[in-house]
Amino acid sequence: MFKIGKSNKKQPQNLKEVLVELDTLTKKLESVSGELKALVEKSKGFVQRVGIVRFSPFPEVGGDQSFSIALLDENNNGIVLTSLYSRETSRVYAKPIKAGQSSYVLSNEEKEAITRAQNINSQPPNPKPDDKNNKSK
Repeated sequence: MFKIGKSNKKQPQNLKEVLVELDTLTKKLESVSGELKALVEKSKGFVQRVGIVRFSPFPEVGGDQSFSIALLDENNNGIVLTSLYSRETSRVYAKPIKAGQSSYVLSNEEKEAITRAQNINSQPPNPKPDDKNNKSK
């Protein structure tokens, strides 16, 4: 009667068995719904927003090999990582972010990475003016 999935389980033969099966399925659905609700709540703390900015902080080094990347959760909590590359050395800095702000002084690039992460779900990135796929010309 109800051939959903592959099961060796005996199919209900009368209304009473159908109602028992319906009750069993209802309980399973409630259990799965509860698990889903718990996962949704737990996922609020997962990294959900990422913003990255590449730049060249030193005039003698080209190629935008330095970067700042913001990794934020649903509440704009997380970290911003910055890597500064030069020919002699490379340095990495990490700063905590709480509600989109840091207790440490942020560079313009770090602020931009955070802004990009916060806006990731609200708008598509702007194409560069020299982008060959830019159709707004």
